[in-house]
Amino acid sequence: MTSLMPFDDVLAAYDPALGLEVHVELNTASKMFCGCPAVFGGEPNAGVCPTCLGLPGAMPVVNGKAVESAIRIGLALNCDIAEWCRFARKNYFYPDMPKNFQTSQYDEPIAFDGYMDVDVDGETYRVEIERAHMEEDTGKSLHVGGATGRIHGADHSLVDYNRAGIPLIEIVTRPILGAGERAPEVAKAYVAQLRELIVALGVSEARMDQGNLRADVNLSLSPKGSGTLDSPKLGTRTETKNVNSFRSVERAVRFEMQRHAAILSGGGSILQETRHWHEDTGITTSGRVKSDAEDYRYFPEPDLVPVAPSREWVEELRGTLPENPTVRRARLQAEWGFSDLEMRDTIGAGALGLVIETIAEGAAPQAARKWWLGELARRSNEDGVDLVDLPITPAQVARIQALVDEKVVNDKLARQVFEGVLAGEGTPDEVVEKRGLAVVSDDGALGAAVDKAIAANPDVADKIRDGKVAAAGALIGAVMKEMRGQADAGRVRELILEKLS
Repeated sequence: MTSLMPFDDVLAAYDPALGLEVHVELNTASKMFCGCPAVFGGEPNAGVCPTCLGLPGAMPVVNGKAVESAIRIGLALNCDIAEWCRFARKNYFYPDMPKNFQTSQYDEPIAFDGYMDVDVDGETYRVEIERAHMEEDTGKSLHVGGATGRIHGADHSLVDYNRAGIPLIEIVTRPILGAGERAPEVAKAYVAQLRELIVALGVSEARMDQGNLRADVNLSLSPKGSGTLDSPKLGTRTETKNVNSFRSVERAVRFEMQRHAAILSGGGSILQETRHWHEDTGITTSGRVKSDAEDYRYFPEPDLVPVAPSREWVEELRGTLPENPTVRRARLQAEWGFSDLEMRDTIGAGALGLVIETIAEGAAPQAARKWWLGELARRSNEDGVDLVDLPITPAQVARIQALVDEKVVNDKLARQVFEGVLAGEGTPDEVVEKRGLAVVSDDGALGAAVDKAIAANPDVADKIRDGKVAAAGALIGAVMKEMRGQADAGRVRELILEKLS
């Protein structure tokens, strides 16, 4: 079992340094260097050609739309855009990489020297971006026969090359220093805000559950006070690969901080390696010894010409950028009438983008916030997934609120509608029909239930006759119980007062 140091003890003895590498899969129609479709899923190995399979004689051609998306991402991250850059071959063997090298960028990235300001509970942390470079994705290995889905213990492995060659942008931060106890939260907030920005740019679906956006978490510890922000002393780092949710990014940072500290405090040393994140157990396990850049034997890609975006084109693309995230949040808060705490909680829950989309579908701001931070946040916590990965869309949330506004269901019944949609029972309207959840507004049925409640509670009825109208609440509650919460409470109150006036 892995030894862990209590988190408070870690903070007392060590300073953490974070680094995040986020891979963004672009939503171009075709792959990075060929005309094969860049789509999720599909029949294994159906979307391939000699170029993305790396067959002899095949010649790659750069996807212009991918270059445009890379520049827009770089600009949105306040990066400088290279006037001239080129691709390189990153040489290493892995079964799901058909060419035995990855076409990437090395010392000449398309975008560099940027930053993103990240808000955590009202405190701003500047995350410096070292580079954002273009590359291609690998294929996907499927290990069959084992208990874990990993290669260890599997009977055999299959490889699907459909994903090989899909355009990627890798965004690499410089070491994030000085976060201290907030390091796990800063990591989570950065990835969440980056996803929000990517979606706003329209360059990727950025769905972590489908691998459109994947984070590698680098972490190291140094003795407390051994360096400064200007002259940091960094420890040996580990890289936890392919962490695929905001929640897991936070948990992976916390776990690695505790694991590193336990090893260091016991007189051991950290092995520079990749680590696998296990969502079910919340731990990391050893992967492979981490290679340095020279081990990949980078050299310029001879089959591709350099990329030299004109300054006019770059400025034209700058004009297509969405609103600055900080300015946008301030504007939305004012438009929605949210308090500082309400806005901070919305951002902290990773729900801002979902609330925006729900409002765009017709819901009122407070209603959208109520469902995402209430009923749906509760469900995401129970299931151990991020809000964005719940099987419900902003459009469906807006429709459920519309059913409340239309008095088809009330808030209590709406929670059952959410339950049905999340269970895959259909659209909100279909769930209402299948489960028989519609509010009863028929005066005949309501009148009978009101008469029964009055007869069962004569003392309450007498109070209402004497002018104590507030006592009607007890009778309304009795009617609602009788009708399993499906009565129109407003109409029930009217009928009670009519009968007892």
